[in-house]
Amino acid sequence: MKLLDGKTALITGASRGIGKAIALRFATEGANVAFSDIRRDENMENLEKELEAFGVQAKGYASDASSFLDGEKLVEEVAKDFGRIDILVNNAGITRDNLLMRMTEADWDLVLQINLKSVFNLTKAVQKVMLKQRFGSIINMSSVVGVNGNAGQSNYSASKAGMIGFTKSIAQELGSRNIRCNAIAPGFIETEMTHKLPEDVRIEWAKKIPLRRGGKPEDVANACVFFASDLSAYVTGQVISVCGGMSM
Repeated sequence: MKLLDGKTALITGASRGIGKAIALRFATEGANVAFSDIRRDENMENLEKELEAFGVQAKGYASDASSFLDGEKLVEEVAKDFGRIDILVNNAGITRDNLLMRMTEADWDLVLQINLKSVFNLTKAVQKVMLKQRFGSIINMSSVVGVNGNAGQSNYSASKAGMIGFTKSIAQELGSRNIRCNAIAPGFIETEMTHKLPEDVRIEWAKKIPLRRGGKPEDVANACVFFASDLSAYVTGQVISVCGGMSM
């Protein structure tokens, strides 16, 4: 029997990168996968086909995770289409990096709106479904930057640190109903975004990591499987850093 047989997962921001890796990993473990991104495009349609090839139910939804109304509508549609939601992965996120002296109010607001408010939107909406089921696992994608901070990323760091505080609070609120809430704090993960960085910058990053390399999206996806499955049935309110030792 696979670790996620019979479970339905909803993953935000999943058409590419870490979100896509999580969706594929969940499907290999038998989960039905609903996923969202800001628009329906070729990436979303291709991922639907990749997921269905594993013999699971899969559907992509165009939805703005930072919109409260979109979040409610998304959860309603997924619950209707799949019958239940056992796992929520709040993965949607962006960066708008700059030193504080150069950061605009718009860049601050946008990062907090997409990275942190989206977690409020989706968690508030999905808890209604999970409370009726008396079961659920909520996984919030934070960052080592939310744990340690980073110069030039005060907006991103604040959003990811806020996510950790939110995670611990929701774990306390919903624990008595058998709903768990945990966070993952990835470090330097090699994605399309990081591949745009100059090679010398990536080499310097690797030197600061005890394992001397960047991580892969699959490394984060594996941690998600742990939190999503019954392997972590007695784990809630925790943060796992998937960072090669960057955060100790």
